[in-house]
Amino acid sequence: MVENIVRLSIAAGIFAVMVTWEAFSPRRSQQINRKRRWPVNLGLAFSNMVVMRFTIGSLAFLSAEWAAEKGYGLLNLGALPNVMTMIATLLILDFAIYCQHIVMHKWPLMWRLHKVHHADLEFDATTAVRFHPLEIVLSMIYKVICIVIIGANPMAVIAFEIILNGAATFNHSNVNIPQKIDRMLRWIMVTPDMHRIHHSAEPIETDSNYGFSLSWWDRLCGTYIAEPKQPQTTLTIGLNAFRKQEDVGFVQCLLIPFKINANRSVR
Repeated sequence: MVENIVRLSIAAGIFAVMVTWEAFSPRRSQQINRKRRWPVNLGLAFSNMVVMRFTIGSLAFLSAEWAAEKGYGLLNLGALPNVMTMIATLLILDFAIYCQHIVMHKWPLMWRLHKVHHADLEFDATTAVRFHPLEIVLSMIYKVICIVIIGANPMAVIAFEIILNGAATFNHSNVNIPQKIDRMLRWIMVTPDMHRIHHSAEPIETDSNYGFSLSWWDRLCGTYIAEPKQPQTTLTIGLNAFRKQEDVGFVQCLLIPFKINANRSVR
């Protein structure tokens, strides 16, 4: 579908920009070579694209169109202006993803899947696409349910997917942003320094800063941490249970959720 091509093209463009920015102005000096991490992260991304392409990849937009046609959902109950339904869709879905992210951490069954994302021992643009295929599928199903319940604006759903992908790539990037600018941006959006705290090896920091695009939800819901205990440039990234490189290879990442000891207490 055209919307898929547009979305993937924009995502690839943002990724290229952030990777270039990382190369010329990195925030941190990485200890693990890209050649060891990128094949795993990009391999998972490619696997997810294949899985979604042959399963439910376009379901979000199609479900929004279906709900609009049938008049289902809260935003379809009245004749609201198009601009209002678009803004409402973007805000509600962003909050829904924030809530989903918390569930992925707090529910042990979901943490088994989400742990793959946090097992990355460095933090850069490729971390943004490092997810287990089952988490991607479940996330899409969750989004579809939210879309139908609220009667999401179909065009806003496309915009939301683009914003979500772009924001995730941006806030996972290892880019150097002046602190003054970072502090200003944080009042509106999630910055790399803000989200890097979420990838800290310190459990209390991992359980904070859940937002992906808007930073408001963390501030409003009390899950915001402004600065980590360690400096940003030396902050220990990843889960302590996966410090060995052989534990986080491509196949190993696919198997992480199915290991007997894959519970939330393993850090």
